[in-house]
Amino acid sequence: MLKRILLTALLVARWLILPAQVNFNGNLEIIDKDSGRPGGWTFYLGKEHTYNVGLDSVIKRQGKYSVSITAQEGKDIYGTIKHIINHSFHGKHLMLVGSVKTEDVNDGFAGLWLCVNGLENKVLAYENMEDDGIKGTNDWKEYYIELPYNEYEAVSINAGALLVGKGKVWIDSLRLYLDEKPIDEAHVKQTPFFPGELDTAFSRGSGIDTIILTRKNTEYLNLVGQLWGFLKYHHPAVAKGDYNWDAELIRLLPHLLKCKNNNEASALFEAWLDKLGQPAACTDCKPITNEQNIAIAPDYGNIFNNPVFSSGLLQKLQYILANRNTTYNYYVTINEQVGNPEFRHEKLYADMLYPDAGYRLLALYRYWNIIQYFFPSRHLITERWNSMLHQYLPGFIYARNATEYAKAMTKMIASIHDGHAALGDFKALSKFQGDYRVPFQAKFIENKLVITDYYSDSKEVKSKFRIGDIILSINGEKVQDLVRKYIPYVPASNYDTKLRDMPGSYLLRSDKKHFIFRLSRDGKPFNLSISGVKNSQLDFWRKDWNPKPEAPARFVLSDSIGYLFAAKFKSGHLKDIRKEFKNTKGLVVDLRCYPTDEMIHTLGNYIKPFTSAFAKFTRGFADHPGLFVYTDSIENGEKSSDNYKERVVVLVNAYTQSNAEYVTMAFQSSPNVTVIGSTTAGADGNISNINLPGGITTNISGLGVFYPDGTNAQRKGVKIDYFLKPTIKGIKEGKDELLEKAQDIILKGKASAIGRL
Repeated sequence: MLKRILLTALLVARWLILPAQVNFNGNLEIIDKDSGRPGGWTFYLGKEHTYNVGLDSVIKRQGKYSVSITAQEGKDIYGTIKHIINHSFHGKHLMLVGSVKTEDVNDGFAGLWLCVNGLENKVLAYENMEDDGIKGTNDWKEYYIELPYNEYEAVSINAGALLVGKGKVWIDSLRLYLDEKPIDEAHVKQTPFFPGELDTAFSRGSGIDTIILTRKNTEYLNLVGQLWGFLKYHHPAVAKGDYNWDAELIRLLPHLLKCKNNNEASALFEAWLDKLGQPAACTDCKPITNEQNIAIAPDYGNIFNNPVFSSGLLQKLQYILANRNTTYNYYVTINEQVGNPEFRHEKLYADMLYPDAGYRLLALYRYWNIIQYFFPSRHLITERWNSMLHQYLPGFIYARNATEYAKAMTKMIASIHDGHAALGDFKALSKFQGDYRVPFQAKFIENKLVITDYYSDSKEVKSKFRIGDIILSINGEKVQDLVRKYIPYVPASNYDTKLRDMPGSYLLRSDKKHFIFRLSRDGKPFNLSISGVKNSQLDFWRKDWNPKPEAPARFVLSDSIGYLFAAKFKSGHLKDIRKEFKNTKGLVVDLRCYPTDEMIHTLGNYIKPFTSAFAKFTRGFADHPGLFVYTDSIENGEKSSDNYKERVVVLVNAYTQSNAEYVTMAFQSSPNVTVIGSTTAGADGNISNINLPGGITTNISGLGVFYPDGTNAQRKGVKIDYFLKPTIKGIKEGKDELLEKAQDIILKGKASAIGRL
């Protein structure tokens, strides 16, 4: 569901207002003598210079010149012009206005674009008219786009125009406004520093190499992790960036480990809290009872219910909750356009390949609190999340090397049951998984691990291993035992998706090059061996997610049934699709893949002849951590004289994930759509990135996604009308049994076989 992934970015706190220093040459009349281009503007022609960008003194809207972008033959897909403003401003709302003329724009669109960036070029807000771009031939017309401007985080603005695909576009008379004032007249702000960033005392390590757990210090370590996170997201002094909150935790731990009783621990916690100062009374902190459409209420773990904290400390914590931070937070913000959380200023400590005990605790606490306060599916975690901090303490503290730390972190990440919670390229985890992999594909079919394809064209591989062979054991271990061994380490929303990822992540990998397989073919068991290849040698991912890269994006099957592979769909082709499928008896949309272009309001509007809701979200709040509310429903569909009137069958399976699930939800809101297949990935909602000590990166689904009737799509996957999985017999015979069933449904007009699940 995410077309544009908006990354975290930032900086800013207290601003000094300076005189304006910006000269936005939007009328394109001031020409740089050296380059011959409008001053302040840069042109992007494509990597292979497929696009021609230049001044035009004949076709123009005003003044002497316009700028044109013309597509030529080549592999590049877009050309742009842009003006960069490397300043921060005081304001809330940006608007770019410009005159645009087009000629034969096709296979894409033309339009204005606008981007607000934070530190390190992180995108805070972005718009490029993709959803309603200009196509075809059009005379001069004024267009505008708008973006929210986050004055606390923005450090630069990019404004311009672009051409995606073929054709030609002219641009003239561009005006950029901040709060309805020309950008040239806006006040420039000086970017300040955050005091906490000066604290580098523990940048190379905590100095805590070992911790011996006892019943009492385990209780204290459990509580300090919760208290540290609560203050991180609620206390204004921490939210302003006045403290390096990682370092403050490290600074406290040695003292905590010396505490002999509850009174000592509580006094230490209270002194730590007092150091931050008492927040001013909050005038806009709404109580939970005043919130509307609550999906999940905040959960504060054991902070307000434990035998350690004194009554005085509890009163101070209640005061902080009632007078919590409601403005800028140094560590988290909610994306204004999408609504998912963006975690920022979270250091990776990538040079610590094996973090010491203090930093391993920091990793545990950081992740637990992010899930506690900003994961919209916290309530769907099988194990009670409040107990997980205590449960995972030993694994993190006693991790003896980088691999054991990687296993502890991976196991905890997998425990939230989110298919978006993949880990980035993490060397210690790769060592656990193994550097070698066999050059054939295997999937779980009818609860058996079956060879289904080849990653290599090697004659040796194809002569030894056949499609349909059942794998009984690998290197002497039975497949069912390996599944039990590795399932806790596979991040996925449901069991089907764990089995989808397990062969490539663990079962068919090893730290040894030589593999020995026990196989069954036609009921007869036998052994075969093969040498693995380095995991980086072959493109395993592409074969799994796009098994037929050379196949056309769409075609007409026998019996006049249209077929469309969603991964290759382009919204610019919709006009051709209408013509090609006009007289078909039905349409099959294959969503066993990841769509790469907008489908919901393009193809979705083509097959759905009315407007109605198909989904709604839950989103959280930086100013009320832990609270999630339902948003308004999202709609699609459009009545048209040429809506597709025949039956549409959508194919889904465990590879139907994220945007593919969101598209499926939109399509099945039309009564002529039948969804067939098996449990989808159950991982929807825009992703939010997380950095963890040791150079670990992972994600969460940052939005909760629901059907309009309140059915949760997370973990469960999309609703299915006809449940069907491939068979071993079908795999051997090279059949696509889902596609065959789709054709049968279209031709025979069968209704749902089991009712929508």
